[in-house]
Amino acid sequence: MVEVAQRRARGGGGAARRAERSAVSFETARYIERNIPNFEILTEEALEIIEHNAETVLEEIGVNFVENPSALKLWRDAGADVEGERVRIPRGLARQLCATAPSSYTQHARNPERNVVVGGKNLVLAPVYGPPFVRDAAGGRRYATMEDFRKFVKLGYMSKWLHHSGGTVCEPTDIPVNKRHLDMLHAHMTLSDKPFMGSVTEPSRAQDSVEMCEVLFGKDFVQANTVMTSLININSPMTFDDVMMGALEVYARNNQACIISPFIVGGAMAPVSVAGTLTQVLAEVLAGIAYSQLVRKGAPVIFGAFVTSIDMNSGAPTFGTPEASHITYGAGQLARRMGLPFRSAGSFCGSKLPDAQAAYETANSLNMGLLAGVNFMLHACGWLEGGLVSSFEKFVMDADQLGTLHHLARGVEIDENAQAMDAIREVGPGGHYLGCEHTQNNFKAAFWKSDLLDYKPFETWEDEGARDTQALASLRVEKMLSDYQKPAMDPAIDEALTDFVARKKAASPDSFM
Repeated sequence: MVEVAQRRARGGGGAARRAERSAVSFETARYIERNIPNFEILTEEALEIIEHNAETVLEEIGVNFVENPSALKLWRDAGADVEGERVRIPRGLARQLCATAPSSYTQHARNPERNVVVGGKNLVLAPVYGPPFVRDAAGGRRYATMEDFRKFVKLGYMSKWLHHSGGTVCEPTDIPVNKRHLDMLHAHMTLSDKPFMGSVTEPSRAQDSVEMCEVLFGKDFVQANTVMTSLININSPMTFDDVMMGALEVYARNNQACIISPFIVGGAMAPVSVAGTLTQVLAEVLAGIAYSQLVRKGAPVIFGAFVTSIDMNSGAPTFGTPEASHITYGAGQLARRMGLPFRSAGSFCGSKLPDAQAAYETANSLNMGLLAGVNFMLHACGWLEGGLVSSFEKFVMDADQLGTLHHLARGVEIDENAQAMDAIREVGPGGHYLGCEHTQNNFKAAFWKSDLLDYKPFETWEDEGARDTQALASLRVEKMLSDYQKPAMDPAIDEALTDFVARKKAASPDSFM
């Protein structure tokens, strides 16, 4: 029944076509293609030192693959020195294994117009991932629910500058731990038609993610194409646990992409120095990506680096700092030398509210990501309170500002129209350009304009209630959710997905552990 439904959907069912004609269309920008240079902070000598030291770490100190005998066997068969759960990798072996990973890949969305290419000069923007709490102006800070999750997926679908629906945009704590991944994936698949991420909290949940994609796309399509990009965190320093590696194994075997990402808080999980942290980051990434290639040669992967520093007085993580920028710029250079896509940066901030602190730190973090050559930016909008909170207001504030990244990435045009010599001649000394022909021909697209921020005169702003940005964002959230309409989906596939989720949930008792 499912196979029949899949064939009918991919052939274009009549019900799906009718639904598509009646659906509201929302503009989504294509993923960013940079036309500006990357900012490179490390010299050739510095890069060679860091690469040499990372190989020394792998060879002399090693990394731990815990509670994973099959991983230890793969490493032993590949030529590594395995002692207990410690894996020491001979110099050059990890880099040799990493060479089979592709330099870029296409992640397919159920709407082919929303496919993204990860790698090269491209930048794909995805929303916040993982917070257990949500915040809005009306309800304040609270534990996230599945209804909150669905609202974020809808906002992401309707956000022009977001290219990706993401994964755990918040952690719905009202659904059992062992079943919430099913509801989250179902929301991404049905409430949006942008690409999405799979579950990584347990290997069986990664397998559920693959099987749900087989319902959505067809089994053969999934095996031949990448339809998920999922986040695999390394337990820094230098520990690869069986849960994350188990999820990686599932995805690699099924040709699905993984972000291999150390989770670094400088001074706690890595040295306080930039060069020392980069050495550890590179060693961990080399080992993680090499392992993915042992599982399946050619499996798509991303060189990840989640990096922040720590307040040495309170122990709290800090964001938007110069040190984090240094590490991110350097990691981008190391990723490009390996010929791999790079993940880092986001709308990082430590603020409790979408306020000035949040804006400063977020702006620093987003611009850093653009200039560092990031290819996949998770947490691009909605992040608050050091990643503990997904904020509705900040989600739309950040999503609006992502438009500046698109425009900055275009670079500077220098064609005849951009040179504007006719305009300069027409206006001459002492005139103005408001009415000249060049301005009239170009004004609609000349400058990027926020869809959220207030540019009105003071008197108008005051008459309208003297609203600050958070108030404007609250109104925007409300309007976007009221305007939302589901993207068209073949009813047979929709029914098959609903049935899959129901059967999986019924097969095991609820667990909140």
